[in-house]
Amino acid sequence: MSETKGPRELREEAGTKYYCTCGKSKNFPYCDGSHEGTGKEPRQEEVAEKRTIWVCECGKSANMPFCDGSHEA
Repeated sequence: MSETKGPRELREEAGTKYYCTCGKSKNFPYCDGSHEGTGKEPRQEEVAEKRTIWVCECGKSANMPFCDGSHEA
């Protein structure tokens, strides 16, 4: 995770994505396999068309890797 408190805007292309849920990926928000041994698995998402997403940078989201506004609490 980052020292940033707010979310990061990401323009995502269509296709299958594997998003990091453990916070250890060096290629965040994408999974790079760093979750091995953590008991966590990447979040697979099918992106149907190009869209903008907001990625959590604080590590508090209950909907990782997507921002749920928890940084404001």
